[in-house]
Amino acid sequence: MDKRLIWLAVGSFTMSTVGFVFSSLLPFIAADTHTTIPKAGYLITVFSLSYAIGAPLLSALAGAADRRRVLTAAMLTFVAGNAIAATSVSFTTLLLAQIVMGMASGLFAATAQATAVSLAGPEHRALAISVVVGGTTFAVALGAPLGALIAAVWGWRGTFGAISLLALACATVLWFRLPRGLSGTKLTLGERFSIIGRAGIAPSLVVTFLYLAGGFMIISYLAPLAIDGAGLSKLSLPGLLLAFGVGAVIGNLSSGYLADRIGATRMVVGSLVASVAIALAIAFGLHLLPHHLAGPLLIGIMLPWGIIGWAFPPAQASRIVGYAPEVAHLTLSLNASAMYFGIAAGTALGGRVLEYAAPADLGFVAALFPVAALAVLYAGLRSHRRFMAATPAE
Repeated sequence: MDKRLIWLAVGSFTMSTVGFVFSSLLPFIAADTHTTIPKAGYLITVFSLSYAIGAPLLSALAGAADRRRVLTAAMLTFVAGNAIAATSVSFTTLLLAQIVMGMASGLFAATAQATAVSLAGPEHRALAISVVVGGTTFAVALGAPLGALIAAVWGWRGTFGAISLLALACATVLWFRLPRGLSGTKLTLGERFSIIGRAGIAPSLVVTFLYLAGGFMIISYLAPLAIDGAGLSKLSLPGLLLAFGVGAVIGNLSSGYLADRIGATRMVVGSLVASVAIALAIAFGLHLLPHHLAGPLLIGIMLPWGIIGWAFPPAQASRIVGYAPEVAHLTLSLNASAMYFGIAAGTALGGRVLEYAAPADLGFVAALFPVAALAVLYAGLRSHRRFMAATPAE
């Protein structure tokens, strides 16, 4: 394996950490900026929307530019966004910083995967992409709990400061280690989005969107869920995120194996059904149990929740690639955008639920999304079967 792929994974780890650490930072940010936790949740929404829009838009604008320059510029822009966040004196400035970081992250993610394939060669495409995407998994497992721990000791500004230092080191290494003249492929936005018209792609992207929306309606507000809903302390947040992250690594690693054994679609269906059960268990548990029992319940549910939650992405990616293997780089990019649109929608809706209901009620609303995803998945499979039956065999 080309060792330069590791630094692309480190870049993915650094940028993804921002998206996943926010669930523990919201109480601190809300207190310092004199706002509410639901309003502070807009920071996650803005970051995720910027990522989802930035990935295809900026990739199209970058076109055939030298990937070494694009990746380094994206990483340095991300460094600047973190520096702005760490030194911000108003909530508005924080929002602007999230736009900068989200757009930079979207551009980096799309370019990093393409660069990884170029470095590894077509015969090792799957491995190269998995290494880069693995950085996101470790952001959940290590980045988020470490960021939460830094926030507990040095404040949320310290978390952004630490991330910016790691990103700066990564940008320096990428500039000196990546080859010059590694050009990208120029595709217009129309060409990138035309793939949605292929059979099976559009409903699959909707399933991704709905799944992430339901999951992040709860994950984004883990802090009020743990503190107000389950009676845990703020110091418990790094431990909760660590347990969830360990589960995420297990789910991510086992998903590919299980999908090969039982089929990617069955794996996705299992994840959706299990997610409904997890959301309802959290809702009913926190509503019906006293704090001395609700707290241990939430702690105990984090590991299996992480396994279930992160068993979905690899299996779903496999399904989407299977519909159009020859344009996997485009469908995977669109799937990533669907994921972050889902995160943005789930966070925004979760904030509105918190304004009018108890934290535990997040579980009841969140459970509706994987149910809707199951309906879309079923309809999409039926439509694809009809399409294949009507298509003459070559």
